[in-house]
Amino acid sequence: MPNATQAKQMTDGKGFIAALDQSGGSTPKALKLYGIGDEAWSTEEQMFDLIHQMRTRIIKSPAFIGEKVVGAILFEQTMDRAIDGIPTATYLWEKRGVVPFLKIDKGLEAEADGVQLMKPIPGLDDLLSRAVKAGIFGTKERSVINAANPRGIAAIVDQQFALGRQVLAHGLVPILEPEVTISIADKAEAEAILRDEILKHLDTLAQGSEVMLKLSLPSQANFYKPLVDHPRVMRVVALSGGYSRDEANAILSRNAGVIASFSRALTEGLSAQQSDADFDAALGATIDAIYRASIAG
Repeated sequence: MPNATQAKQMTDGKGFIAALDQSGGSTPKALKLYGIGDEAWSTEEQMFDLIHQMRTRIIKSPAFIGEKVVGAILFEQTMDRAIDGIPTATYLWEKRGVVPFLKIDKGLEAEADGVQLMKPIPGLDDLLSRAVKAGIFGTKERSVINAANPRGIAAIVDQQFALGRQVLAHGLVPILEPEVTISIADKAEAEAILRDEILKHLDTLAQGSEVMLKLSLPSQANFYKPLVDHPRVMRVVALSGGYSRDEANAILSRNAGVIASFSRALTEGLSAQQSDADFDAALGATIDAIYRASIAG
C-alpha cells in the first residue's frame, strides 16, 4: 500500500510536481540549457555525474520544499544515487518533504496510427520492487499522441492502463502520461478522444485503486474536469510540453484542480555559472510562479 502521509499530500497538497527525470537521450540538452556543453564530459558516466550535481543543487535549494513542491519525478540513476550520503528518494521525503516518483518508461516506439507507444520495459517487476525498497511512492510512464487517430489513441490508453495495473500491483501509484503534442492541427480533437478513452478505462479499475494522470495543457479550459473529479484519479497534473514557462503557467491557471509537472519549464533560467545566491533566487521565483499557477483554480 502507498504511504498514507504521502498519499494525502499527493491528493490534497498545494503545489506542483517537479520533473527531474531527464534520461540518457534528453540529458545533453538539459545540461546545455544549464550552461554545460558537450565538451565538459567525454563518457556517459561523467554526463550523469553532471546532471546529478544539477539535480542535487535544485533539491537542496531552500525553495525546494514540500509546501510548494509536493512531489518530484526521478530518473532511475537518480534513485540509485545519494545526496549527502542519503539515498535520493529518502532525502527528498525526509529532508525536503517532497514525495518521490520514478520514471520507468524506456523511450518510444516508431510512430504508428498517429501515436508512439512505449517501448517494452525489460525487468520491470524487478525495477518496481527496487523502487518500493528505495521509498518511491509512484511511477511515471510517457507515450505520445501526434494525431487525432481513434485507433492509435485507444492503443495508447490500453498500454498505459495495462502498465498502470502492473505498477498498482506493487503498491505504487502510477502517473499515466499519454502526451498530446501541442503543435498538431487536430490537438482539440485528439484531447476529446483521449478523455473519453481514459474515462472508459478508469471505470474498470478496482474500487480503492487510484492512478494519476499527466496530460498536455488542454486547448479548452477545464476540459479535463471529468478526470479531475473521477474517484479513481488521485491527481491530474500537466506537462509544459514546449510552451514557455510563462505561457504554461497562464494556461494552467485556467484549469481548476490541475497542477503542474514541469521539467524544462522548471529549470528555465538556471545556470551552472550562477552563484548559489543567484541560483536560489532564480529557482525560488520559478517555484513561486508555478506554485501560484497550480493553486489558481
